[in-house]
Amino acid sequence: MIVTLGSVCTKSSSNIRQKDIADSTGKYPIYGASGLIGYVDFYQHDKPYIAVVKDGAGVGRVYLLPAYSSIIGTMQGLIPNDDVLPEYLYYVAKQLHLERHYTGATIPHIYFKDYKEDRFRLVNLSEQRNIVELFRKIESIIDSKQKVLNDLNTLVKARFVEMFGDTKLNMKKFPQEKLSKIAKVGSSRRVFARDFQDSGIPFFRGTEVGALAEGKKIIPKLFISKKLYKELVLATGKPKIGDLLMPSICPDGRIWQVNTDEEFYFKDARVLWISPNSSDKVNSTYLRYALKQVLINNYRSVASGSTFAEMKIVSLKGLMIILPPIELQNQFASFVQQVDKSKVAIQKSLDEAQTLFDSLMQEYFS
Repeated sequence: MIVTLGSVCTKSSSNIRQKDIADSTGKYPIYGASGLIGYVDFYQHDKPYIAVVKDGAGVGRVYLLPAYSSIIGTMQGLIPNDDVLPEYLYYVAKQLHLERHYTGATIPHIYFKDYKEDRFRLVNLSEQRNIVELFRKIESIIDSKQKVLNDLNTLVKARFVEMFGDTKLNMKKFPQEKLSKIAKVGSSRRVFARDFQDSGIPFFRGTEVGALAEGKKIIPKLFISKKLYKELVLATGKPKIGDLLMPSICPDGRIWQVNTDEEFYFKDARVLWISPNSSDKVNSTYLRYALKQVLINNYRSVASGSTFAEMKIVSLKGLMIILPPIELQNQFASFVQQVDKSKVAIQKSLDEAQTLFDSLMQEYFS
């Protein structure tokens, strides 16, 4: 049976502001756009329910929340009817991608009226339980593989600190250089909206570069012509294997070490390009992790912008990078290479599990 979202649940709202509960204590959890934000001495809902981020960052994100909990005013509650399991409604809301309804350029927002007519397939409670159990199992597999990837990333970070120490303190007294002294730092030529087309050479923005830095597969959404690509490359050159690309908004140090010869171009200013001058002085893999640590430690002091702190080329050039002996850098890079082999296999398995999850969501709810 095909039904609308609005026909299987009722909405609930909240006028609680996060600052109103800053000093509150209690045993009942309260949630915001980022998840659990604290505990209070009251609750709004006595049964499990769905919460949707309706304003600001993460708009459209969906949570399954427990009984005896509350939400703040940037969230919208969805209370399922008796013939709909909360977990089933949660998966439905995820599959509907409510974020596609958002409006507003500065502060995006969506409301119940925007998505209540979205349609999906509703089955009986017994079938709902079976579907929920299947999705739980697949999500458990996804979570376990993601944990292994996180553990491997932590292992690399620990190895870096073990070999080189904290880049901010430089307790091992390694020599230091400005990034501009050991690498070419810049960006690309501007590409205008009128230049985009439906196919051709992939064009990456900060979003795609950030995803690539995390080892994720991406599906390019923007393309430029081969002719324009050749003109741009003639003017600026192109990133080679080992060069580093990073989003200009990068407080978490998501830096992609280019690992492909396939043709692509990228957005000027929003993606920054770092090309090491000499492999005799700096190893590209070492530089990626050293720069990542520098960014995480110093981002607020070197980035600029009142709304979103953005890294400018001039600031990036001035970052101080410690330079251990190249032999140590190469040793670290070899360690990373071995870890990356494991990560590639796990990421492939993770992608397959996620693809299965997404295809089943489409099959069961469409």
